[in-house]
Amino acid sequence: MTEPDTRSSGDPAETPAGASAAAAAAAPTSTSTSTATATKAKAKAKLPREVFVLALVAFCVALGFGIVAPAIPLFAETFGVSAFWASAVVSVFALVRLVSALPAGLMVDRVGERTVLGIGLSIVAISSLLAGFSTSYPQLLVLRGIGGLGSAMFTVSSFGLLIRVVSPEVRGRAAGLYQSGFLLGGIVGPALGGIVTTASVRLPFFVYAGTLGAAALVSITMLAGSKLRERAVVTEDLGWKAVRVALASRAYVTALVVNFGSGFAAFGLRSALVPLFVVGVLHETPRLTGAGLLVSAVLTGALLWPAGRMSDLHGRRYPVIIGTAVTLLSLVLLALTSGPVLFLVAMAVLGAGAAFLGSAPAAIVADVGGGRRSGELVATYQMTSDLGTITGPLVAGAIVVASGSYAAGFAIGAIVVAAGLIMAIRMPETRIVAAA
Repeated sequence: MTEPDTRSSGDPAETPAGASAAAAAAAPTSTSTSTATATKAKAKAKLPREVFVLALVAFCVALGFGIVAPAIPLFAETFGVSAFWASAVVSVFALVRLVSALPAGLMVDRVGERTVLGIGLSIVAISSLLAGFSTSYPQLLVLRGIGGLGSAMFTVSSFGLLIRVVSPEVRGRAAGLYQSGFLLGGIVGPALGGIVTTASVRLPFFVYAGTLGAAALVSITMLAGSKLRERAVVTEDLGWKAVRVALASRAYVTALVVNFGSGFAAFGLRSALVPLFVVGVLHETPRLTGAGLLVSAVLTGALLWPAGRMSDLHGRRYPVIIGTAVTLLSLVLLALTSGPVLFLVAMAVLGAGAAFLGSAPAAIVADVGGGRRSGELVATYQMTSDLGTITGPLVAGAIVVASGSYAAGFAIGAIVVAAGLIMAIRMPETRIVAAA
């Protein structure tokens, strides 16, 4: 009920009706001004030093992995095993990494991100060094499995640390910069890997151990615990409670589905199905595969920062929708590809989609967690990508064999990504808008 007006002024603005009209007229201007001010503040927000350190650590890890990856099956074959068992050395790393994610999350909650990060990197470094000295296939297999454990510890703790040291308004850009470290290392590593492997099939393992040792040294010396505690938004540990609460959030579930689709298509199909497709269907040399992967990586690298910035300034929902829609388009193009030109276009589109999916879903997880420590929340998110990366080649490969068509394999990837797109369209926004 409106209070009676007791003022005697005849100015319309002094009357209740006039005041309402004046307020209504002034509100849009005030709102737009405060919104513009908040947007400018977000745009100028700086990333903490720890984000750059984590990006450097990510680069060292990806660089070493890119160098050793081509040598792993070749080294396994020197022990007289079949191609299947040689490939198993690659798979055991991924499988152990997958099943170790949740235990790594529990460890993060018990002893902290920085400690788990250093231990995880050290485990992968030492196991890789010993793998280079392997004298039998079982030794190599076990040591690579141990490396998967360390990799899970590193991945969960580094992402958890990233969440805790950045404020909500820069989470997208922080995730983009962090992913850039992996991307750059992933580009440079394979280029050096061929040269190193030519010298010796054991040498890449020693180089990998060296890059991991450098990463561990950087993390231990440059990630000071006191500074992390000062910059952490919240220090409360939530554990499994965070996962239970988050699973009731449509946004978090969307991030999980989208991350699974990204692992399934952008990593699984790209690494396993695309090389076979180029040789078997396009009848081109592996050089075209390399060119396609390079084009994809360049587009991802070029768009990671703009995508993260969009996530911070305009919300997480739109970048996720763009990323899933563009990735879906790339898979459709691959299914329709009949020549090198369209193939390169499709790979470029795939890279563009990967850029948007490399920052926004991670920022959603951070938003849902509220900056609190929850290794399980991060581990659950990370597991979806690993699961997609593992199952993508298996499911799509089985469909290709059954149907005799690579288009069918890309189609199943498109269906998985489409599920994420539908959920992204319906998800609520999670970006925290600061009060003016």
